[in-house]
Amino acid sequence: MDKKRIEVIKLSFDVAVHTIDDTGIEFWYARELMTLLGYERWENFAKAIKRAMESCETSGIKVSDHFRETTKMVQLGSSSKRYIKDYMLTRYACYLIAQNGDSKKEKIAFAQSYFAVQTRKLEVIEERINYVERRQEEDLRKLKSVFLKIYMSGE
Repeated sequence: MDKKRIEVIKLSFDVAVHTIDDTGIEFWYARELMTLLGYERWENFAKAIKRAMESCETSGIKVSDHFRETTKMVQLGSSSKRYIKDYMLTRYACYLIAQNGDSKKEKIAFAQSYFAVQTRKLEVIEERINYVERRQEEDLRKLKSVFLKIYMSGE
């Protein structure tokens, strides 16, 4: 896969992400992800989702934290509308779906890397935030100790 093609596919994944305003949680809609991964039929993609949910459960992780079932209203050709099943998927859910896909397919192979890298980036950011918070707590404890010693000595 050439660099230009990679950039185009990455952009399509980046654009497809949604954010819950009040929490900042990122998610993808399954029906949008389905297209990005090259699936043409929902029935086939639903099987990949089911396998990913089973992987999540087997890992001891609460499925409902990563796969939230929802419905969407869609326009039918006859100007009528109906509800269809969809899912709101966390980054981890998307990662599991990609991992359970056929890696011989270019789009799935890319998604496997994309979600692994994006997940790792978030882990590194969280580790850094935790480190900074720990350091601030340590610094605060030291400062309190110094102030306590000064106070106790009557200076």
